[in-house]
Amino acid sequence: MDRKQSYLKFLQLAQAVKETSDFPALDAVEERVLNIFAIAWHKGREITVLEAMKMLPGISESTVFRRIKSLRQKEMISLNMDEKDRRTRFIRPTERANDYFGRLGNCMKKAQQA
Repeated sequence: MDRKQSYLKFLQLAQAVKETSDFPALDAVEERVLNIFAIAWHKGREITVLEAMKMLPGISESTVFRRIKSLRQKEMISLNMDEKDRRTRFIRPTERANDYFGRLGNCMKKAQQA
């Protein structure tokens, strides 16, 4: 299977994961925000809410903040208080988010094997 077909297969499998009742529906901005966070978390970075609001060029800080609140309500992220500065909150993935990323990773593997 060529790369184009693998990618299209991945998109098809990923869409099926996103449509399961296990995960809340994410709009395009929420998905983009979550993906940007995932890259930072993979690199071992801690993300504060203030930093997160500036991580997405082209999207206003208020929009990012609303999406952070939405992702929290959907239990995809948690906000944890900094022990040294109670005004600072760190954004962390929840078990649900980790499961979501794991399933998407499985989709990638399946698409490459097909």
